[in-house]
Amino acid sequence: MSITSKISQIRATLPADVTLVAVSKFHPVEAINEAYAAGQRVFGESRVQELTAKYEQLPKDIEWQMIGHLQTNKVRAIAPFISLIQSVDSQRLLECIDREAERCGRVIDCLLEVHVTAEESKSGWDVDSLRDYLASGAISELKSVRIRGVMGMATFTEDMAVVRADFERIAAIKRELEPLFDSSFDILSMGMSDDYPLAVECGSTMVRIGSSIFGSRQY
Repeated sequence: MSITSKISQIRATLPADVTLVAVSKFHPVEAINEAYAAGQRVFGESRVQELTAKYEQLPKDIEWQMIGHLQTNKVRAIAPFISLIQSVDSQRLLECIDREAERCGRVIDCLLEVHVTAEESKSGWDVDSLRDYLASGAISELKSVRIRGVMGMATFTEDMAVVRADFERIAAIKRELEPLFDSSFDILSMGMSDDYPLAVECGSTMVRIGSSIFGSRQY
């Protein structure tokens, strides 16, 4: 099945208010061009070097999102054009994004990545640490970032009861934090190729889908 067909098939399963992020990491420009021709405009990448190279080669109306772990020394490279940074997992990173956004004369949209699973390999804020940071009021000093919501990942397992519990916890964190922000805090990013229907059922407004669109990764 073509990339075009896969995108239309996935879109048919998504409510109108759920954003499809096509995860194009490790896939070539040609594949992204095919998805672009099918009307897809939002793409997710996880490595800064790959992201900046693709940005240079592809149409400028693409909304690029950073979905992978982001090091502070790499923020400057993407600050001029990035549409959304989903993977904000520390105060230090948030402050760095704020500085680089100000330098570019931009306000950069960000999601707070939360860690709810027992898997050490996954990044994200420990929920208590995030609560403490937000309670400190330090975030109000940041003028060049806009916190748009929360991102999280479920446990890598075939046990859908565990996955559902993770998604429900991420959704509950989003609801808990809503009173601290304005109405632009409206994104709940969770769900990937294997589990996105369940994520949507649990309230996700943004799904990150790669292999179901592009096939297995080409490392």
